[in-house]
Amino acid sequence: MSGKKSREKGKNGEREFANFLKQHGYTDARRGVQFKGTHDSPDVIGINGYHIEVKRAEKLRIYPTIEKAKDESDDNVPIVAHRKNRKEWIIVIYAEDFLDVLKRCNVDNEK
Repeated sequence: MSGKKSREKGKNGEREFANFLKQHGYTDARRGVQFKGTHDSPDVIGINGYHIEVKRAEKLRIYPTIEKAKDESDDNVPIVAHRKNRKEWIIVIYAEDFLDVLKRCNVDNEK
């Protein structure tokens, strides 16, 4: 895929995931680069406490992608939102961060 096509696919993926969040009640979600415009800005903003990287690709190198999100996340939880063609969105998050999310949601670990 050419550089321009790849960038357009990336922008479209960011818009698509932001719209997904909006459809689920997160009305402040939008592409981040259009506001901050730097290389280290999250792909999607509007979800406080989270640094969201979006990848719309058939193949994803998970560790480099989540590590990039972590490096750029400051004190926010790094997240990768990923979707392949004709598949649903998935979220990649570090296990320790997942446990913190569970605690914040008061998810009980007892049966």
